[in-house]
Amino acid sequence: MTAIKTIQRLYFIGIGGIGMSAIARYFLSLGAVVSGYDRTQTPLTDALVAEGASIHFTEDVELIPKEVDLVVYTPAVPAHHAELMYYWEHGYKVVKRSDVLQIITESSFNICVAGTHGKTTISTMIAHVLRHSGYGCNAFLGGISTNYQTNFWSNARNVCVLEADEYDRSFLKLVPDIAVISATDPDHLDIYGTPEEVEKAFVEFAGKLKPGGCLISKHGLNKAEAFQAAEHLTYSLNHAGATVYAEKVKVLDGAYVFDVISNDWHLNNIVLQMGGLHNVENIIPAITIAKRLNIRDEKIRAAVKSFEGVKRRFEFIIKESGRVFIDDYAHHPEELKALITGVKSLYQQPMVLVFQPHLFSRTKDLAVEFAQSLDMADEVILLPIYPAREQPVEGVTSELILQSMKNESRQVLNKAALQDWIKANKPHLLVTAGAGDIDALVQPIKAML
Repeated sequence: MTAIKTIQRLYFIGIGGIGMSAIARYFLSLGAVVSGYDRTQTPLTDALVAEGASIHFTEDVELIPKEVDLVVYTPAVPAHHAELMYYWEHGYKVVKRSDVLQIITESSFNICVAGTHGKTTISTMIAHVLRHSGYGCNAFLGGISTNYQTNFWSNARNVCVLEADEYDRSFLKLVPDIAVISATDPDHLDIYGTPEEVEKAFVEFAGKLKPGGCLISKHGLNKAEAFQAAEHLTYSLNHAGATVYAEKVKVLDGAYVFDVISNDWHLNNIVLQMGGLHNVENIIPAITIAKRLNIRDEKIRAAVKSFEGVKRRFEFIIKESGRVFIDDYAHHPEELKALITGVKSLYQQPMVLVFQPHLFSRTKDLAVEFAQSLDMADEVILLPIYPAREQPVEGVTSELILQSMKNESRQVLNKAALQDWIKANKPHLLVTAGAGDIDALVQPIKAML
């Protein structure tokens, strides 16, 4: 940690990213001078500026500070980015976001949450339970906690809860005391090449546990027999073959009420206000970790009951008797399946799902799987693909998913046409999903409804 405290001036390229902003906030909390670039001004960059960061939105070497101790960049930034190239060419210390997390966590007790989906919600749940119960932790999250309106907080206790991101194999730089693996489904095949390589990376991540460390993985994962850990627990929504699972799940006043059963303990009458049956499963590793840390049962119950969720994770934008509007970050077929199943577990009326595919490569690799998941909705509207860091790929558009779908109530609309459709149809149960810029439509749609 001494090395960290000698860093007084930092520059972040891609500072508005959810993972980058958490690290920027960490250094702001230490009193460092933080500045950065991002392509787009967002509520998150506005919040960083309000907290003391200096940010510009034009890629311009003339605007960057020349006196910096460390330059941090996200892998989403292209290698030919002018500012990044300047710092490389002029001999500055330039590192990836994952390198900084590695340095920050070298001397702490680390709870690292990995998985091709679920990791943001689970890590936020764990951090919230530790914070609300008074146990305390430092949190580096991949989403905005609704309870605290931030993706970072610090605490005197030398415990870190952090999201372990598999993109670019970043999570292999972390050394967990407790590791959670929620899913190993194929994703980021532009990096890994094959589903088998994705699974191998998670096996390698499990191998990064400190001696005596504990692994908590979802029951039934592929290659789970290859996970190496001094202690290996499994969790499940309702599979009694798991080490920890939920039982007697029911919906009461719009919340899930259930018991959690372990080989060694029972915790009854847990109340979770967050929608989605998959979130009952997601809270189980958080409860398991709290029990391992000897947090008292009544404090665990109170913390779970008070959990308000994560921005864009089954987030209720409108929740009225005649109209419901839910927004979610789901951008993988399995996430969409969990989202649609979760909505249907709460509501019996027809659902309109608006989905913005994220990345040409992911759409190309998983078009059939996307179609199968989307077919579970009553009506589907696809937006054009959000490219993020990628260039267009010939023949890869949202039509690729549409052609594989069996649901006859499906169409592709651009953003303007979508808004016209919503104004005209005013659906009673609307769900928007995707990891691109679809979130910018949430407030306009809310106003229309």
